[in-house]
Amino acid sequence: METQKNTQKKITQDMGNKSPIKIFSTPNGLNVVKSPVKSIILSALRENELSFDEIVKVTDKSKSTVSVHLKALTQEGILGSKAHPADQRKKIFFINSRYIGELNQQEIQEMEEEKVEFLIKNLIDKGNPFEFFRLMFHTLRVVMIKEGINLDPILNQTGMRIGQVFYRKLENKRTPELLKNLAKFWTSNGLGRLEIDNLDPVTVRAYDCFECGLLPNVGESACALDSGILEAVFSAHFAQEVVVNEIKCYARGDNYCCFVIEPLEALSE
Repeated sequence: METQKNTQKKITQDMGNKSPIKIFSTPNGLNVVKSPVKSIILSALRENELSFDEIVKVTDKSKSTVSVHLKALTQEGILGSKAHPADQRKKIFFINSRYIGELNQQEIQEMEEEKVEFLIKNLIDKGNPFEFFRLMFHTLRVVMIKEGINLDPILNQTGMRIGQVFYRKLENKRTPELLKNLAKFWTSNGLGRLEIDNLDPVTVRAYDCFECGLLPNVGESACALDSGILEAVFSAHFAQEVVVNEIKCYARGDNYCCFVIEPLEALSE
């Protein structure tokens, strides 16, 4: 239910005058989507495959307008289609490319130049390479956010690859033991400190978060890398796809980050 609400919220935002410019990786290279209508279509298709009539309903546009945009997105290699299982004359559309990120045209008021200057001034060699690269990582994130560049999808994919590799070292059939191993992994690699908040659904808190601890308050969760790690680890643990929902985050002004991990099947029931 929460996932559906987030999807509708995103689609509603894209309907505004300042919809984000979406970036996709296709076989022909990067493709930048600026059209608000295309943005609405892609936001919906990122969640589910949809028929032509369903897309018309989501966009609230005429069939001819939707048809033109779907044809263009297909020709650009962003969308693919297949026959509708109930009616071979109709098509089901799906995203046939990789979502890279977006450029947000709306200026982020919370992003102050002083924050960038603070991070840069602290990029001083103090004999601690880890701290240097930590500050450098955050400086890059802050500058990109300030410029309206969102690369969370790439960070999320990176996190998933990390989680897939390290799951073999963390693996334990018992969820509490897996969480203990994960907490040790988090601490030993300087990602912060994890605490178990609940087991049903699995809920963990992250303190001193490496990924977002130095970010300004941008009003939304910013731990795409951590979410990717957790998604990969618990998808392998439960032997099914899971959804990681970050309900608290330092970047939202909270005192810690909090992740709720639930099997996708449970959310769709």
